[in-house]
Amino acid sequence: MRPVRAGNGFEEALEQLLQLLRLGLVPDGGRLPAERELAERMGISRVTLREVLKVLADQGLVESRRGRYGGTFVRERPRVPDPGGDELRRRVAEVDIEDTLRFREVLEVGAAGLCATHGLSAEGARKLRAALAATHDAPLTEYRRHDTLLHLTLAELSGSPSLAAGYAGVRATLNDLLDRIPLLVRNLEHSQDQHTALVEAVLDRDAEGAREVMREHCDGTAALLRGFLR
Repeated sequence: MRPVRAGNGFEEALEQLLQLLRLGLVPDGGRLPAERELAERMGISRVTLREVLKVLADQGLVESRRGRYGGTFVRERPRVPDPGGDELRRRVAEVDIEDTLRFREVLEVGAAGLCATHGLSAEGARKLRAALAATHDAPLTEYRRHDTLLHLTLAELSGSPSLAAGYAGVRATLNDLLDRIPLLVRNLEHSQDQHTALVEAVLDRDAEGAREVMREHCDGTAALLRGFLR
């Protein structure tokens, strides 16, 4: 366990605990360290830690027991949800996850910086605001599609057709990876806050701010994918 960065505390704490379980550092039936110790070692609040533990419990990885000998215990269950079937598993197995995540970050951070540096037309600003609003209004089952459209819109507004085409390709691969992990409400709420900050920075022509928000946003997604899939 190590201190997490403030921007993605939930995601990085979840990544660390998933790694802890995947590596077998706490055996099946074993008890995790106490909440106070975990929170202190990762530098997060106990509220955030409990949200992380709830995700692990919802995935059947741990269970909470009350009483004198209570705590959070590791369950003997499959480590990763399997919603996609044989074809999706095959595609994901062929993906170089680190290459995908790094290429995605380069393209997304670049697109955010270009949009903010050069500014958007009135129509471009309208499209970006509409794409953001659609993610806020989307039901959970439709969220990923609208999230994808928001990011594609930003890439298209960068003014570089090559960047937009490259991002469309990497996003398809990214969505294959995302389809292998659960949709986490806490993470989606955090992502929405980052989306809003990103759009505001772009519209304010704050290029450095836009790049930094996008970099943090990519890091949060990367933490979850590494935690569940690596």
